[in-house]
Amino acid sequence: MSALTENLRSLLSNATIMYHRVHGFHWNVMGADFPEWHEKFEEIYTDVYESLDPIAENIRKLGDIAPFRLEELLSLATVSDNTVADYAPETLVESLIETNNGVLESLKTCFATANNDNEQGVANFIAERIEMHQKWNWQLSASVEKSADAEITDWLRRAL
Repeated sequence: MSALTENLRSLLSNATIMYHRVHGFHWNVMGADFPEWHEKFEEIYTDVYESLDPIAENIRKLGDIAPFRLEELLSLATVSDNTVADYAPETLVESLIETNNGVLESLKTCFATANNDNEQGVANFIAERIEMHQKWNWQLSASVEKSADAEITDWLRRAL
């Protein structure tokens, strides 16, 4: 098994875990912003799900078997599938950012290996996935960052 197929197998595992997590968040999110987060989580899980088959096909094109058994996927993953404390959007988003960052690390490893192995088709596909996961990271991070004004308002409320 080549380093690239090993990396792709890990990526497939990490992306599968991310898909399941964000789909579960879509089902279970609670709070005043439920409609917006329910929709955003669906947008993310749909995108991640649509990437699973091409990742597996790239593994097959390189002559290896794509993992599919849950036990194997979990053993190959580098991201965790930790439980969350509650189903408030902020909690779920912070957890999803951590998972997404793990997938981004896998993608960047695959990209470097694909370029090193002169597998430009794989590298091009991975580059597109990096761009998408960077977009998710930006959108998720921006949604939980407090502005300076909000932080001052919070501080004043606590002080008074």
